[in-house]
Amino acid sequence: MLTITAILAIIADKIFTLEYLLFVGYLLLFAWLVTKVKFFTRSGLSNSQLRIIFFLKVMAGIFYGWIGIYYGGYAKMWDTWFFHKVGLYEYHLMQTNPQEYLTNIFRNGYEDGMSRFLGTQNSYWNDLKGNVFVKMLSVFDILSMGFYYVNVIFYSFLNLFGIVALFRVLTDMYPGKKMVIFLSLIGIPSFLYWTSGIHKEGLIFTGIAISCYSVYFAGKEGHFTWKKILALVLSLGMVLILRNFVAILLVPALFTWFIAEKFKKNGFLIFSSLYILFIILFFNFRYISPRLDFPNAVVEKQYAFLKIKPGKTTVPINALEPTAISFLKNTPQAINLTVLRPYPSEIHHLLSLAAAIEMYLFVLLFLLFLWKRTPGTHARNTIYLFLFYAVSLLLAIGFTNNNVGAIARYKSVIIPLLFIPLIVRINWPEIRNEITKHIKK
Repeated sequence: MLTITAILAIIADKIFTLEYLLFVGYLLLFAWLVTKVKFFTRSGLSNSQLRIIFFLKVMAGIFYGWIGIYYGGYAKMWDTWFFHKVGLYEYHLMQTNPQEYLTNIFRNGYEDGMSRFLGTQNSYWNDLKGNVFVKMLSVFDILSMGFYYVNVIFYSFLNLFGIVALFRVLTDMYPGKKMVIFLSLIGIPSFLYWTSGIHKEGLIFTGIAISCYSVYFAGKEGHFTWKKILALVLSLGMVLILRNFVAILLVPALFTWFIAEKFKKNGFLIFSSLYILFIILFFNFRYISPRLDFPNAVVEKQYAFLKIKPGKTTVPINALEPTAISFLKNTPQAINLTVLRPYPSEIHHLLSLAAAIEMYLFVLLFLLFLWKRTPGTHARNTIYLFLFYAVSLLLAIGFTNNNVGAIARYKSVIIPLLFIPLIVRINWPEIRNEITKHIKK
């Protein structure tokens, strides 16, 4: 007669076998599918390269989930499994109470209802980002039968649209640099890791990349097609729901790029002038409408982070006030948090070590760029788009967040916009020749 322990062992073994079979089956299916989607095949990437990116993202997503189990409490990485758990709850709710499943996302118990769009606490819109994400996971669960690592495959496939969109923009900017761009996209550790795990970063990056793709090629063609308008609206909407300030900063960057493309010779002047105007509007919109009090929204967001129980990578910061002077005083602190941290003394685990190494790598790339770079005047306005948007996003993150680990995750979505233009413009053959000469001496 079988004991209860033996019965449970048999059930667990069958569940593991089912998950394994589903994982292998879906992995093979999507590895085939990535070579059939026209958006991917028209990118200039070969079938092998598409599969490499897809497999790397699946592997990174699996590692992300493993970290969440075995390293989560120490590195504050349990969010991914929390999303999975809530997604399973929604999946079962879909089966037992479909009406509740379809309507609960539109309800909230807050006194202000849906009015606090920029709010970080007691706000329907602040809750919506998590609610939408777990709804997506609950749909995945229909096909995966609720297995986390099978969901990683679906999520990796969705995020591949963002990588391919950025690849198509960059290869159009830098003809003849496809291999360098390809290797850069799969070789930036923080970008691959943070945007592959089941968390919001993958979709946020995808939204940013598709928005840039839509505007970039519409500008080149001289008009917007209905497909590009739809892609732009949907991608911006997705980012707005998942992390509103990322979308709020992206809109003026894309608008400025579009204006600069009309007057190509004055790109930097246009970007500088319009961004000065945006800063003025940022501090003065509240006098037009109290609901558009952007400085106070940033202060509230910082306060929400400061209230979180300190972790290993939490650092003390100065509190913001909703004034231009306070933001100016806190700018060096914001730059320090997002560009220079973590310090060597703040390395407590594998993730913080990787973040520190990557930061030093960026500094090295920048020095190499200054030393040996190829001449180029093309695509300057797109470089300004990447640069101004990246800097504004880094400042926004630095103004609000005091957890170095969370900052590494937040900023991962714009790392390629900073790294790849540097890598592409570095004259690697000359550097290799210089090194060879010194070695021979």
